[in-house]
Amino acid sequence: MKRFLLPVFILITFSSAAQRILTLEEAIATALQNNYDIRLSKNDSAVAALDYSFRNAALYPRLNGSIGTTWNNNDGKQTLADGTKREQNNIKSHNLNAALNLNWTLFDGMKMFATRDKVAEFVRLGELGIKNQVVNTVANVINIYYNIVRQKQQLKAIEEQISLSQERVKLAQYKLDIGVGAKPDVLQSKVDNNSQKALQLEQQTLIGQLKEQLNQAMNVTERNFYEVADSIPLNTTLSFGDIQNGLEAASPVLQMTRKSLDIAALTLKERKADRWPTVSFNSVYNFTRTNNQTVINPFSPLFNQSKGFNYGLTAAIPIFNNHLVKRQIKQAELDIQYQQVVLENQKSQLNLAVINAFLEYEQQKKALALEEENIILAKENVSIVFQVYKLNSNTLIQLKEAERSLNDAYTRLITARYNTKLAETELLRLKGDLVK
Repeated sequence: MKRFLLPVFILITFSSAAQRILTLEEAIATALQNNYDIRLSKNDSAVAALDYSFRNAALYPRLNGSIGTTWNNNDGKQTLADGTKREQNNIKSHNLNAALNLNWTLFDGMKMFATRDKVAEFVRLGELGIKNQVVNTVANVINIYYNIVRQKQQLKAIEEQISLSQERVKLAQYKLDIGVGAKPDVLQSKVDNNSQKALQLEQQTLIGQLKEQLNQAMNVTERNFYEVADSIPLNTTLSFGDIQNGLEAASPVLQMTRKSLDIAALTLKERKADRWPTVSFNSVYNFTRTNNQTVINPFSPLFNQSKGFNYGLTAAIPIFNNHLVKRQIKQAELDIQYQQVVLENQKSQLNLAVINAFLEYEQQKKALALEEENIILAKENVSIVFQVYKLNSNTLIQLKEAERSLNDAYTRLITARYNTKLAETELLRLKGDLVK
């Protein structure tokens, strides 16, 4: 007996764990932690943050050291003007030199400051990129999650249709048995019941596929061992004025475009700075030592050493460089104009998207109210026709038509709920209100 109860207990325990409810908040939190697109955006932002941490490096001097040593072994021969000849083989010497160079740019037309500010703008652009990706990921998770809920509700409607079909099979068989029915009614009822069962299998497969999409968005390998909520909560109080209020300031897409425009303006400052002279402070400390074992010229020293500190200022004045700076300035100005056009285009597209999404939102709310009324009527109609069919006062065709109307009403109602949620989510995504 114990050997039988243990597997049953394990099966019950596993089934309970497998059917845990995954809430939308848990799905969003998991996606924000694991989603590939968000992780890639964070990596891009981290690169910009790393550059920003060294933003003041452009203002610092550059210090370089060098050291070198050379051993020489030469043969020498000389003929002087008076005809004297000197010759010496195996002349050995050792040379040692070292230097410490400092170069500090004091003025470059304020280019170094524009470069530093541009690095800071890239950091802010990266932060906005992460926010935009987070908003899009949250919207994607919401849409997939409630699509699963939608299909789950559709599955429940199909199962209700199966129950009606099974009752119709029993009733048709009973009427045939007592001699008031017809064999084709029984066969047709069984065919309809099997069709509903086939739809049930298709619906279960679709739900499994949508769960895999949700798993991929969350970047988990949990497979399908969870259930989702049974209902789709709706916010039917959104107004066009609330969405439009502060839209341009809150939209992540517009914020990113504005930041690109700011970066283009700083690039123009960098290009214009190349017109100015570059003034640098230069200094060097030199050390040189030569040690000769023998020399061919008696006036050459056997040992020579020098060291000292030198400093000064250098001004590099641009005079003519094949119009390179002029061309780069024109390119930077064109890029600013391009970014301005992109910003205006983004504003236009955003306003159009908000208008369309709000019109869809309003239309789906009206459709939802209508379908909520229709489902009550369709249920009542099926109940009446079924009772009349029991009394053999109408045909199977009339009952089938009533059941089909109920099925269509369920489909339209569930679709209206989901589409209203899609429109609501899209409005909040466009404004960036999905993430605070």
